[in-house]
Amino acid sequence: MDTVHTSTQGDFTIPQAWETYTPAEHARWDMLYDRQVRLLPGRACAEFMQGLSALQLSQTGIPDFEKLSAALRKLTGWTVIAVPHLVPDAVFFEHLANRRFPAGRFIRGAEQLDYLQEPDVFHDVFGHVPLLANPIFADYMQAYGEGGMRSLSFNCLDLLARLYWYTVEFGLIKTPGGLRIFGSGIVSSYAESKFALDSDSPNRLIFDLRRVMRTNYRIDDFQQTYFVIDSFEALLNETYKDFSLIYRALANKASLNPEEVVPGDTVLTRGTQEYAKRKQEQKR
Repeated sequence: MDTVHTSTQGDFTIPQAWETYTPAEHARWDMLYDRQVRLLPGRACAEFMQGLSALQLSQTGIPDFEKLSAALRKLTGWTVIAVPHLVPDAVFFEHLANRRFPAGRFIRGAEQLDYLQEPDVFHDVFGHVPLLANPIFADYMQAYGEGGMRSLSFNCLDLLARLYWYTVEFGLIKTPGGLRIFGSGIVSSYAESKFALDSDSPNRLIFDLRRVMRTNYRIDDFQQTYFVIDSFEALLNETYKDFSLIYRALANKASLNPEEVVPGDTVLTRGTQEYAKRKQEQKR
């Protein structure tokens, strides 16, 4: 990709510079897009698939954020803004609270098609943006941003980050047809789209806000536990709780490891953790 001016403003936004993407980068988006849209029917929740269709994210190259924002704004009032990398928490929360979704503008290299730690434009736009076309989930994301801004005075960002991780990034949802994926980290990953629903390895637990906020997560591989929400309405209602009371209640409680199942959990699937154990043995 051509060199792009990346100096940031106070809000860390930068120009997307859509015209500088190369044909190879557009082709990489197309390949990733085609692979996921063939896999996701029957796996991703209906709301995600509806958003994908409504926004016409396309198989014809990396979306232009201005055009994408124009379509999204008409549906739920959200826009997509370009940022150079992961932004500070306060900046991120402020953007969400004002219905602006920060997205990385770079696209992964050909050698990173199946995994990368820093989110790229495919993860951010394909993974996150379709659900922002859903009014209820769009409200949840705004409420999360507002809650994040309030949380800065409580020194509890780790608890709030876990909520984001286990819902927005790696959430599952109950549907009449069975469990479906909605988390962006899953829907944008070919391998985890299968693992999250099909593997016997991970736990699948019914979502409980305090339980989620106590649970550590891993950023380097598939999740060892997935939390399952009943509906987006129920998830949104959780954000109306007084988080300050929850932060105080959890202040002296130990964090839980990603693989743990503890008394009080509502267990849909108690995983074997075979995958995680095998990967750990390979490191020895």
